[in-house]
Amino acid sequence: MNPTIELLKSHRSIRKFTDRPVSRELLEELIRAGQAAATSSHVQAYSVIHVTDSAHREAIAELAGGQGYIARCADFLVFCADMKRPTEAAERTGARVVRGMTEQLLVASVDTALMAQNVAIAAESEGLGICYIGGIRNDPQQVSDLLELPDHVFPVFGMCLGYPAQDPDVKPRLPVSAILKEDTYTDDREQVADYDETMHGYYQARKGGNKQSDWSRNLTPLFDTKLRPHMRDFLVRRGFEMK
Repeated sequence: MNPTIELLKSHRSIRKFTDRPVSRELLEELIRAGQAAATSSHVQAYSVIHVTDSAHREAIAELAGGQGYIARCADFLVFCADMKRPTEAAERTGARVVRGMTEQLLVASVDTALMAQNVAIAAESEGLGICYIGGIRNDPQQVSDLLELPDHVFPVFGMCLGYPAQDPDVKPRLPVSAILKEDTYTDDREQVADYDETMHGYYQARKGGNKQSDWSRNLTPLFDTKLRPHMRDFLVRRGFEMK
């Protein structure tokens, strides 16, 4: 298999980092690699906040649920869906801009995720480790206030970035047979049952301890309660009215 595919398949979330800094030159090159990602209609509906203020990083770490590595990693980035820049650019040409459409929310969110994943792959190709931080959506309003985000911009997730100080195992993924379906959607309960056994074995054998769980049981907290019910009202307040 070629090195690019091997790199992609070797991804792990890194939560312990060395003190080695990431050069500004490399950081900017990672952002350029992110910008090379596919983008809907060339809208490029994203902005990235490089959080360097230590007090801000400590605050975000707490808002994200006490994830201390946000404060300790070499660099912390917040990836934002940004419809402010493109709508205002269109408006300056004389366009009668319509804001708050659901499709705009989807475009900006997808663009941001694609851009961030390019950054992640580029970082790992340079020997860096990354960890996505969805926990910033625990309190997106406070994060937005802290970063002075304007209307029509919202924080999608953060990313810890730095040189790894740990070597965790690669977490198994669902089998291709569960994901790749031919022509129509087919039942995959058998593949999920087999995968639960695989994940149970992984949790028992992985470095740094074990736990009695599997993939299906790990999903329970995501679906047996309302997860971040504040997000819809928050997005509406930011100008993403989902019309």
